[in-house]
Amino acid sequence: MTQRAGTSHRAAPEHTHPDDVLVLTALAALADPVRIQLVRELAGSCEWTRSCGSFDVPVGKAALSHHFAVLRNAGLVEQRDEGPKRVNRLRREEFEARFPGLLDLVLSPDPRDR
Repeated sequence: MTQRAGTSHRAAPEHTHPDDVLVLTALAALADPVRIQLVRELAGSCEWTRSCGSFDVPVGKAALSHHFAVLRNAGLVEQRDEGPKRVNRLRREEFEARFPGLLDLVLSPDPRDR
């Protein structure tokens, strides 16, 4: 099978269900400033509307891919490919069922940031 110019075949992302995540894994994923920014932006967006390249974060493509992999492995993000783009959704309900209140705590504004 030959690959046409301009097309790519990448493996679908693997996802970890929040039920299979340890609390320390979740906390470690949420401790990074870039990842917390990604989660906050996803929380304010409709599901499946944000492509990976639409986030305003101070990292390159390879680092961004790594950050999304960490979020997937922590059960926070689900991704799917739509044509050439990979779109994202925050797994808010599933994560909330596993760690009640954690996302609300993380997403609430810190009074010290004012």
